[in-house]
Amino acid sequence: MTQHAPIVLVAPAMGIGSRFYRLLVEAFQARGWTARPLPRRGFEPADAPASRQVDWTYADEIDVIARAVADARAETPARPVILLGHSLGAQLSVAHQINHPAADGLVTVGGCLPYHRHYPLAGLPIMIQAGVIVPVLTGLFGFLPKPAFGGPGARTQMREWARMALTGRTPFPAAEPVRSPSLVVALEGDRLAPETAVERFAAGLFAPESVTTWHYRHTDVPPGASNDHIGWARRPEPVVDRVITWWRTVAEAHGSPSEAEAPA
Repeated sequence: MTQHAPIVLVAPAMGIGSRFYRLLVEAFQARGWTARPLPRRGFEPADAPASRQVDWTYADEIDVIARAVADARAETPARPVILLGHSLGAQLSVAHQINHPAADGLVTVGGCLPYHRHYPLAGLPIMIQAGVIVPVLTGLFGFLPKPAFGGPGARTQMREWARMALTGRTPFPAAEPVRSPSLVVALEGDRLAPETAVERFAAGLFAPESVTTWHYRHTDVPPGASNDHIGWARRPEPVVDRVITWWRTVAEAHGSPSEAEAPA
């Protein structure tokens, strides 16, 4: 690790705690970078899960990211801070960079806005989830229980997600696009974040000059690995190598010291 090696802050997907990203953290560390998974509220061992009494919002989760970025910046001011958001974590990381653009770079993996019109068959399963399952179950129980998608999910956050799926409007202010250097990773065959939805996500929320899109194709997957919406993080080396290559290009374009080791 050099004094210019980035710190990667990993924002988890919906319903996934920080422990899941251990192999992703180790892959970055093996290449001389530092990585830390951020907590996913309600899914950490010490957290109370969502309930009628325990609720939170998109804004609450965005505040967690803002504090983590500020802490990383204060800890080592000379090192770049990169947000890596997975699925829901991608939405939250984009919201942070639009409204609190404190990180030096942004990576999203399997991230999109789940507007039903960007999905096959007009997103009928998402419309049922957003228009029926979420409002009915959160009304009955005060939260979204298992086995519903995202359960146990916080009442307010899941209702915000549902409105976004039905209307295409973000549950956070998005008057300006992300202008920090960004890498958007689309996973081929991803049913939760289809490539069309990811491309709309990149075109709608990122300044064109700031964003690079990489399609992680089936042909790019090494033996024993996966480009599945969740499974990519169990063998994350191809994504990690792409992030390092991308950041080297960003650093060179901005005349910054090159801290990235060549991918193994």
